[in-house]
Amino acid sequence: MRIVVTNCNTTRAMTDEIVRGARAAAGADTTVIGLTPTWGPESAEGWLDSHLSAAAVLEALHRYQEPYDAVVMAGFGEHGREGARELLDVPVVDITEAAAHLACLLGRRYGVVTTLDRTRGQIEDSLHTAGVAAHCAAVVGTGLGVLDLGDEERTTRAFLAAAERARDAGAEVLVLGCAGMTGLQRTLGDRLGMPVVDGVAAAVKLAESLVALRLRTSRAGSYDRPRPKRRTWPSPAPR
Repeated sequence: MRIVVTNCNTTRAMTDEIVRGARAAAGADTTVIGLTPTWGPESAEGWLDSHLSAAAVLEALHRYQEPYDAVVMAGFGEHGREGARELLDVPVVDITEAAAHLACLLGRRYGVVTTLDRTRGQIEDSLHTAGVAAHCAAVVGTGLGVLDLGDEERTTRAFLAAAERARDAGAEVLVLGCAGMTGLQRTLGDRLGMPVVDGVAAAVKLAESLVALRLRTSRAGSYDRPRPKRRTWPSPAPR
């Protein structure tokens, strides 16, 4: 089985980190391929970045020619998943809704710990569209930018503080609200005394399940194939 994991930004070091987390979660027979868009924001933190990211990721998927069985979209709360489901003939699993669905199996209400407060509305909208917002107790920001997450000590302190706020709001399960947080669930779950769900790992396991069950995106309605027409795709940025 081959799963393509798309980063939502152009930072290759983050793609590498996401792929490491995906491979740690994947089965022995699963190959994980990381895909970095050639243009767009270096980190997705707001509506403008998110819409640019969606277009860049869709183009990267459109141009990727190697065979694969499923796609994991590793941008928490970012746009593009519905377009990818129209575009592709394989299952598309977004880490935002994958993490939320698994969290709903572990507790009555979950909380999302994310990066900057400005992304909270975007995440709330994404959860609402996915049909899992009713079980979300809170979306809490750490105050850290995406590119700040490489400082492990600082990230851990900020995450623990935000996690307490989510728990106080009624969360029984925590969700990592950024693909760049992958790996924190292993170090913080025991300290918090709560399950911590990593969206990348959750999406990989769900993608594997869909492929194993031979299930694909429904074409009966919302995700029907795009109507035939002339579409102009942007050229890749020079490397």
